[in-house]
Amino acid sequence: MKRNFIVIDHNKLDCFIAEKIIGGTENCEGVISFLEARKALAYITETPPNEIITVLLVTIQMPIMNGFEFIEAFQKLPEDIKKHYVAHMISSSINESDLNRVHLYPSIKNFITKPLTKQSLNVLLANG
Repeated sequence: MKRNFIVIDHNKLDCFIAEKIIGGTENCEGVISFLEARKALAYITETPPNEIITVLLVTIQMPIMNGFEFIEAFQKLPEDIKKHYVAHMISSSINESDLNRVHLYPSIKNFITKPLTKQSLNVLLANG
């Protein structure tokens, strides 16, 4: 099943790598990146969703609005917007408090350790 992807990460190199890995799969309809979580949230709220599910890859540690703050704001969006998205946290942090905190958010489907690889992307897609 084809999906759209939104990568939210303040690191340009990580966005570039994710775009290349995602774009190289047959499951990708399209991929865009945001270096700021606020801009991604604005895009989600202002762009009418289409029928294709969009996978959000959200980094935990970002300036201005971190990944958890993004998810908290995302969870407050109307259900008719949220139902078009599946959120996954991605981080190089193996901080146990971050890992435990991820499970407190119903909108977060999975946690993925950076860097994103073809294998971790395939596991993510297989699990929803």
